[in-house]
Amino acid sequence: MKRPYKAMDVAKYIITKCTRDEHPISNLQLQKILYILQKEYLQRDQKCLFFDDFEAWAFGPNIPNVYYYFCGFGSMPIQAEYDIKLDLKDTKIIDPVVERKRNLKPWDLLPETQNGAWNIVYQKGEQNVIPLSLIKQLEIN
Repeated sequence: MKRPYKAMDVAKYIITKCTRDEHPISNLQLQKILYILQKEYLQRDQKCLFFDDFEAWAFGPNIPNVYYYFCGFGSMPIQAEYDIKLDLKDTKIIDPVVERKRNLKPWDLLPETQNGAWNIVYQKGEQNVIPLSLIKQLEIN
């Protein structure tokens, strides 16, 4: 599988990794980690990990199809495994980020994901798309 991936494939990779490592994460944690990974890729080489749009929701950036796929778990940890293979080059970047961020509570991840682009786009009661160009412009240090 070559980058850019589908966000769902990256999400399933993360869920599988966390399940196998016996450190499952919630849907809210997953959404925040996906956003942090996207920022990481934009910072490293100005290219995205996936093209799926994030929307500005009340609790931060979310990818709707990924959120709804896993929403049946509620706020509980998602324990599942999928046959998803990402390029080794990408897993060497993804794995350390996942391992650091999965230890944080979802609420601890909010400040890192609710500044910059989300803060500009978010409107209470709406689910507006956060343009990739805005993430690139505002989230890169």
